[in-house]
Amino acid sequence: MTTIPDSAKAWLDAPEFATIATIEPDGQPHLSVVWVERDGDDLLVSTVKGRRKHANLERDPRATVLVYPRDSPYSYVEVRGTATLTEEGGRELIDRLGHAYRGWERYPGDDGTDNVRVVVRIRPDKVVTR
Repeated sequence: MTTIPDSAKAWLDAPEFATIATIEPDGQPHLSVVWVERDGDDLLVSTVKGRRKHANLERDPRATVLVYPRDSPYSYVEVRGTATLTEEGGRELIDRLGHAYRGWERYPGDDGTDNVRVVVRIRPDKVVTR
């Protein structure tokens, strides 16, 4: 496992938008804008079971997350790693992320749906910063 430099942890701890890349069945990259939370050197992202990110990561757990601060767009941290998926803590993660990014006490996007929230935990294999 690789560690994230302290200089980049501030970007990951702030509510900066991230882009996650997963691999499509045909080998093409799939990119999504996501909210991200850091847990030590692991990154946590929320998704819904059955969505493209979820399906891609179930088939191939390689993922890359890129964060660049909006006030310094030529600086960035790129975390390449292997993802694990679990439903445990899924609702709690999206609520924490909704609070951090939007100030919501409870994430409203799943209300009235049958969405099953999944925690994507990305363990870094390589970290690039600029």
